[in-house]
Amino acid sequence: MIGIQQRLVQKQIQSPQQVLLSSLLQLPLLKFEQQIKLELEANPLLETLEEMEMEQEESQEEDRESSTLDDDEDEEEVDGEDGGDAVEDLDKGEEALDESDWENIIGDDAYPDTRAPRDDSAEIFERPEIVRDSLYDHLLSQLHMTQLSEKDTEIGDYIIWNIDEVGYLSCDVEVIAHNLDVSVEDVERVLAIIQRFEPVGIAARNLRECLLIQLEEQDPQDELALEVVRDHFEDFTNKRYEKLTKKLDIDLEDLRDVVTEIMKLNPKPGEGYTSFADNVIIPDLAVDRDDDGELRIILNDWNIPHLRINNSYKQLLMDKKKTNKETKDFVRKRLESARWLINSIHQRRLTILKVMETIIDKQREFFDKGKEFIKPMILKNVADEIHMDISTVSRVTNGKYVQTEWGVFELKYFFSEGISTDEGEDVSNRRIKQLIKDIIDKEDHAKPMNDQKIADLLKGKGYNLARRTVAKYREQMGIPVSRLRRGI
Repeated sequence: MIGIQQRLVQKQIQSPQQVLLSSLLQLPLLKFEQQIKLELEANPLLETLEEMEMEQEESQEEDRESSTLDDDEDEEEVDGEDGGDAVEDLDKGEEALDESDWENIIGDDAYPDTRAPRDDSAEIFERPEIVRDSLYDHLLSQLHMTQLSEKDTEIGDYIIWNIDEVGYLSCDVEVIAHNLDVSVEDVERVLAIIQRFEPVGIAARNLRECLLIQLEEQDPQDELALEVVRDHFEDFTNKRYEKLTKKLDIDLEDLRDVVTEIMKLNPKPGEGYTSFADNVIIPDLAVDRDDDGELRIILNDWNIPHLRINNSYKQLLMDKKKTNKETKDFVRKRLESARWLINSIHQRRLTILKVMETIIDKQREFFDKGKEFIKPMILKNVADEIHMDISTVSRVTNGKYVQTEWGVFELKYFFSEGISTDEGEDVSNRRIKQLIKDIIDKEDHAKPMNDQKIADLLKGKGYNLARRTVAKYREQMGIPVSRLRRGI
């Protein structure tokens, strides 16, 4: 039966301004710059400070030219302006509202620049860009210099574009054969040719094949190393050295020479061709000391243009006679969008500064003494301090970096869980991880310590950790188990 019901429901809905601010907060510096450029292209009401200064210069030039006009023409212009004012008075209420709205946005006073003043005395050097072929360009040039048939060249081209960034073939041979309507044997034959390109071992399907190709291309070949990789790879990777000496009928000294030779090979042949630009981190903030030794925060946002509202659109909004409703609606919408963007940029700066100030306040010892003095801290500690939501702090700290005296760190680095020592001191788990790493670096590689021994050593220093906690931290740092750390 159809009926009408009334229910009271509480919902949390974000306004468009909140959505815009949230999206801008989570953008790192380079993507933020790109987003601002897109907004400038999409919204004609937005202009940069440089564009405004150019318009002012053009306007002054026009004023100088108009000063040569006759006094009669000037009087006619005044009469025209009076007539316009009389017409505008007919709808004075709406005009006053438009004028007020516009003036609230045009002024810069409501949006102060939060950036630190630039040191004009400092010399600025631009890093020259390095011209470097990509891995794919390097391989394709070799492919086209190889005398292959048109069909084989097509297969080679397909193979090359299916090599991942570290140099391994990311697509099955059978799939390539099916997609190109050729035989698997043809693909295997062309693949074998490409695998001997520079770097040798490229387009291998697994680590064993990659190392085997490199050993086969050596001159002279190391037959013992070839046998280890070809026939005893599992024992080699699991460091079962006693088994290997028995199977190969050699002593440990000979095996050590074989292992040393294999370790010289390149397990990731494509890695050396990663673009330099892809590995550069541009910090969003910098923390340094002023002349008095006090810490100061600098926002690295000099490439972010100073946005304003283009004043030339004011006349379109104010002119009741010449501007139709469709044009006025367009200007109003773009005006509202521009206002939200300028306000969101300002709020983004203030929020990032607040979060960074709080991090410095709570991690003062880190900034004064170094990485080993980092303290446990969670997002909620900062959120409560600046009276913001945890999700906001998470957006600010994710993917953004700060340059300090001790290096460049992601803001997330300063947040970690902690444990209490026997003396009651709260210690960050980052410090515990560093202690574990130091212990492993100094261990006897012939007899590496297991997780329980490491836990016992830490307990002797006042850190009560269970074996499974040591194992968890070790895995997070990418350190293998003791058996795989053992040397010969």
